[in-house]
Amino acid sequence: MNNKKKFIIGITGSSGILYGIQFLKVLAKYIEGESHLIISDSAKIVLKKELNLNISNYNEFMEFCLKDIQVPVHKFILENNNNIGAKPASGSYIHNGMVIIPCSMKTLSGIANGYSTNLIERSAEVCLKERRKLILVPRETPLNLIHIENMRKITLSGGIILPASPGFYHNPKTIEDLLNFICGKILNLLDIEQKLFPSWKG
Repeated sequence: MNNKKKFIIGITGSSGILYGIQFLKVLAKYIEGESHLIISDSAKIVLKKELNLNISNYNEFMEFCLKDIQVPVHKFILENNNNIGAKPASGSYIHNGMVIIPCSMKTLSGIANGYSTNLIERSAEVCLKERRKLILVPRETPLNLIHIENMRKITLSGGIILPASPGFYHNPKTIEDLLNFICGKILNLLDIEQKLFPSWKG
C-alpha cells in the first residue's frame, strides 16, 4: 500500500504569505509524497511586499522555502494558475486534499459562488464536487457579512474554513511556533499525525 500523500497547494494574494511558505517547509520535512503547487499572480506581489522576494524564478523560490531542509521528502510540481487544463482541474486526479494558504477573500468568493477564473479556484471547485477535503486558510480581519456568507456557503458545500488564528496554549516563543500551530491544525484535518505543537491534555 502506498502511504505517500498527494496534495494540491494554493498560495494566493493575502497578507500572511509566511503561512504558505511554512506549510511547504513542513511538507518537505515530514510528509513523504508530492504536491501540485499553484501560486497566484497576487501572491507574487505579496511575496515582494512582505518578504522582498521576487518569484520570477521558481527554483529560487523553492530554494528560499527549503533552504534549511537538507533532504526534502516531499516533491513540489509547479502549475500555472492560468492553465485550467492541468491535472488538479480534473476530478479524475486522485489526491488527499487541497489547502489554500493563505486564502484571499477574492479566491474565497470565487469558490463560494462557483465562479472559477483560474486553476486554484477550479481545483477547489473540483474538490467540492468530488467530496474531497478542501481547507481554506483566510487571514483577513475584520470580516464583513459578504466574507462570512461566502465562508458559510463553502462550509455547507463541504469545505473547511481554518482561519489563520493561532492558539497560545502551547506557549509559543517565536513566529515559527505560531505558524506551526496553523500547519499542525491543517495536518490534523488531513488525518496526519503531527508533532508541531502538543495536543491539548486537559
